[in-house]
Amino acid sequence: QVQLVESGGGLVQAGGSLRLSCSDSGRTFSSYVMGWFRRAPGKEREFVAAITWSGSSTYYADSVKGRFTISRDNAKNTVYLQMNSLKPEDTAVYYCAAKNQWPGIDYFREYNYWGQGTQVTVSS
Repeated sequence: QVQLVESGGGLVQAGGSLRLSCSDSGRTFSSYVMGWFRRAPGKEREFVAAITWSGSSTYYADSVKGRFTISRDNAKNTVYLQMNSLKPEDTAVYYCAAKNQWPGIDYFREYNYWGQGTQVTVSS
């Protein structure tokens, strides 16, 4: 069973950085593709980034490419999202999610397990 818990959100000024973490209490973390999504007020859930089981490949939404970095540590059952050069439009609740297969990584309905979310607020 996968149980995901995000942490690391908060309030930051534009141009600043945050690192989100998502930990799994189960024993099968390395068998899942991991993704990050976000939902801003009044908007639909949006894909942010994904990473393969071993961490050898990553994929990003155009809106965050070059600013955000996804990584994982399977020994710690944790996936990270390093967010640099933050903008006010990055303000959202950020969710981590897990799925078994790589196809469809940018479609939220393809993910089987979700964390509760962590709020990121970027002030201008």
